[in-house]
Amino acid sequence: MSRIAAAFARARDEGRAAFIGYLTAGDPDADSTVRLAGALARAGADVLELGVPFSDPIADGPVLQRAASRALAAGTTLESVFEIARRIRETAPMALVLFSYVNPILRFGSAAAASAARSAGFDGALLTDVPPEESGELHPLLREAGLDTILLVSPTSPARRMVDAARLSSGFLYVVSRPGTTGARDRLPADLPRTVSRARRAARKLPVAIGFGISTPEAARAAARLADGVVVGSAIVQAAEPGGSRGERAVEQLTRALVRACRRDGTAS
Repeated sequence: MSRIAAAFARARDEGRAAFIGYLTAGDPDADSTVRLAGALARAGADVLELGVPFSDPIADGPVLQRAASRALAAGTTLESVFEIARRIRETAPMALVLFSYVNPILRFGSAAAASAARSAGFDGALLTDVPPEESGELHPLLREAGLDTILLVSPTSPARRMVDAARLSSGFLYVVSRPGTTGARDRLPADLPRTVSRARRAARKLPVAIGFGISTPEAARAAARLADGVVVGSAIVQAAEPGGSRGERAVEQLTRALVRACRRDGTAS
């Protein structure tokens, strides 16, 4: 059983949805990322998506765009991300997902990137701009390296694309809650239950997680009733923006509240 599968199984046994946090690697520097990952682990996060900063993040809203700009300004490269992952893996038990646009992977060399990611301690990979129809040899290379693969589906995905995405996924199927870019929202879309129901039919026994727009315990609680996992990115990155110990405390406090909200029995423990 992979570390990602084990995280979802543990959450299921504990009567909750798995909590998946996101950080942009190298924002504002490598040491800060490692400390923030520690804050997420202490707060009970099950999985960490570690984002590779990219100069043209077309799926990202303003918060993650700022984070990518800061990380790139600090000189963060894909090799840097692998080193950050090694440091996180030394102290944090969370499953690690390499979250990237495809360009940095192709520039590094797909097979070499897959091997390096696994050696660095990553358990899975999510390539945001590679749909099932264009996966080619990429996803098989990741799987051959021992990485779980995670694909995205959205409210606009037809049934065939959802089935194809689920077929290529081995960690979980990521349901984008709404069309558009990442970013905190006040509430979840009204059609989300229908989208998740469609995704579950395609995924069968594969876990389903919801992301994009979840920023509050109330939204996390609603998402946890629908899916096996809840993903929060922009809200965590925004909480970290003050930097230093203040940012770490804010991230840990927010994450604790979100993890508690993922319980399905209504308790806060």
